[in-house]
Amino acid sequence: MSASKPHVLVLGAGMAGLGAARLLQDAGARVTVIEARDRIGGRSHTSHLWPDLPVDMGASWIHGTKGNPMTTLAKAVGVSLTPTSYKRAGTFDPHGNEVEFQKATKRALKLVKHARARADHADADQSLQAAIERSRAWRGLSDFDRRVARLAINTRIEHEYSGDWSRLSAWHFDDGRDFPGDEAVLTPGFGPIIHHLAQGLDLRLGSPVTRLAPATLGVEVTTAQGIHRADCAIVTLPLGVLKSGSVQFAEPLSSNRQRAIDGLEMGLLNKCILRFDRVFWPADLDWIDFLGPQETLWADWTSYLPATGQPLIVGFNAAAMAEAVEGWGDRETAASALDALRAMFGTSVPDPVGSQISRWRQDPFAQGAYSFLPVGTRAKDRKALFGADWEGRLLFAGEATSHHHAATVHGALMTGRKAAKVVLRGLPGAPFTG
Repeated sequence: MSASKPHVLVLGAGMAGLGAARLLQDAGARVTVIEARDRIGGRSHTSHLWPDLPVDMGASWIHGTKGNPMTTLAKAVGVSLTPTSYKRAGTFDPHGNEVEFQKATKRALKLVKHARARADHADADQSLQAAIERSRAWRGLSDFDRRVARLAINTRIEHEYSGDWSRLSAWHFDDGRDFPGDEAVLTPGFGPIIHHLAQGLDLRLGSPVTRLAPATLGVEVTTAQGIHRADCAIVTLPLGVLKSGSVQFAEPLSSNRQRAIDGLEMGLLNKCILRFDRVFWPADLDWIDFLGPQETLWADWTSYLPATGQPLIVGFNAAAMAEAVEGWGDRETAASALDALRAMFGTSVPDPVGSQISRWRQDPFAQGAYSFLPVGTRAKDRKALFGADWEGRLLFAGEATSHHHAATVHGALMTGRKAAKVVLRGLPGAPFTG
């Protein structure tokens, strides 16, 4: 590393990469950001397909606004924060009848807690589904109560962690910490924060990384557009990309890091954003849950009326259902979502004036929404993923590497900044010990 002005390659222009690059450049380092897409932001992507109504296709919330670095950035750029709360929620069946769900959710999550407590005494980890279905409380539920409990598990757990209950670790799926405060959506989205962080950076877009190799005095990064050399590189590529093998590492990574990449999984959460010419759902609700005829299909909806003042509503699918729906075409997806809304609110629900649909599994530069802990993994695997390799020339960051705040935008930002501080402490060139 140059003693005066180190050159750092940051791979990926998502929140982790931009957070790292911003801190490094402001501290005087020479930084080059290499991004596969023709845009910045990664999975924090604000679409401007509707010029008068930007919408976030990926990350949408600041999870816990108190003490959260994303809150500080939002205030710095003038982004509005609108709290959402499950206290302002309603649940409907396919006949438009409202279903009592708040108490049912509490009962279901208590059932989960007790099932996990019993699973803790087992000799080996098991899936959350197995732990629950083996419990006496689950077996004692009526068919209807079991459907309601399954809805609660889907909307409050699978949607939160992006993994199917058949894959989530019963021991460790929710390892982590939360910031206190509200859950809040951003208007007009994460876009202004992304562009604020990227201001003045050397951005190389449209340059997918294909190979990384240690060099005599640093690291060599091969992209579709050419070769870059620098003192070190910070890899913020999504876990899905690391698992895919699309990036070749010329020398093996540490066994703990490779084990973490192999063991952690990339989950899925997708959106169908529907814009209407009028509001037909209860205007006082933030969340709408659907106890539909097909389990977990269009189970969770968020009203963006409070945040935008517009008749905008978003339907979510997670985990196994998201995998299935992602294979549908735009017309089929929007029609299915509209069927759910008409089941809940009547046949007078109008056709939408527009729709936008995410498909994060099919995105070659994400290959999923965010990471989760499957059976047999622990939070320490994330800790193993963060850090440096190749005698400090190659560092890793991103939401999947966050020990306490995985699967969040703030977790990505915090690990990017942490990796940048490792570089600034002069660790590249010596084994990573932090």
